[in-house]
Amino acid sequence: MSTGAPRFPAPPGIPSDGRGTVVTVGTFDGVHRGHRAVLDEIRARAVASDARAVLLTFHPHPLTIVRPEIAPRLLTTPDEKKEILAESGLDWAVFLRFTKELSRLSPEEFVDAVLVDRLRVSELVIGYDHGFGRGRSGDAHTLRRIGARRGFAVDVVAPIEVGDEPVSSTRIRKAVSEGRIDLAGSGLGRPYSFRGVVVRGEGRGAQLGFPTANLRVAYSRKLLPPAGIYAVRGVLRSGTFDGALHLGPRPTFRGSPPSIELHLMDFDADIYGEEVRVDLIRHLRPVLPFSGVDTLVRQMEKDVEEARAILAEAGEAPFSEPSSDSGAK
Repeated sequence: MSTGAPRFPAPPGIPSDGRGTVVTVGTFDGVHRGHRAVLDEIRARAVASDARAVLLTFHPHPLTIVRPEIAPRLLTTPDEKKEILAESGLDWAVFLRFTKELSRLSPEEFVDAVLVDRLRVSELVIGYDHGFGRGRSGDAHTLRRIGARRGFAVDVVAPIEVGDEPVSSTRIRKAVSEGRIDLAGSGLGRPYSFRGVVVRGEGRGAQLGFPTANLRVAYSRKLLPPAGIYAVRGVLRSGTFDGALHLGPRPTFRGSPPSIELHLMDFDADIYGEEVRVDLIRHLRPVLPFSGVDTLVRQMEKDVEEARAILAEAGEAPFSEPSSDSGAK
């Protein structure tokens, strides 16, 4: 059934090959372990029924349109989300621009205009806390009722838990905002990361014996952790390197603006202009003022050695649940 031309910029229909689609819908910010459980489910169901696995996701985040005063900063930028989804095994990932017109659609209108007309849904799989349509009224019960009339099944994937709580984008944002990088990584199933372009700074790090890459993060809505010193890995075109990150103010040097400075261990190359992905592994300490340069250098030596030890212990093992005493120091 179709309700006619939609009242919003609907996505183009995916190419038809005579098969149905197993679809999931959501913002999927972070593409965390709970999201991946849903993606794994639609992929498995699509294989079993000779259908195609399709994700319909939104940008910008719906709250930036309907409640901008409480809209969150993002765990994943659009480019980061696309990169992660490219490895998910989906047949299609459709990015739909979220607008005020779209937010006003009822669940029935949304299903008809997008899922039925354009994506040819044969089965809809959603997360346990899913809701879409005007006022998030499209919950599992409503969708099952619509699906029964439109000829598609609706199933719900149970939550994935870490620390006896369901993994969610909201919970991961809270962990990042508190500097609990290990907890965020446990929910994501990978280190929390951000990207920055290497720009010229004041050169002070090299003068102190710890050359740093000064990073500029261009995406303004990307969520960054609080100011502090972190054990990290820097991912460059040439490879992945252990490192320590300074994020925030530089109180020892009066008048210096806040900065994001990445020191890569055992690394010596010109990377100005290159984009670097920073994988955050552990929060080491807050940013502190020091009485002089010598005191600061001694602390930087300790920071680098602590980061080196943490990164050696972490290795390449996947994230597990953090210990009860983990978190920001």
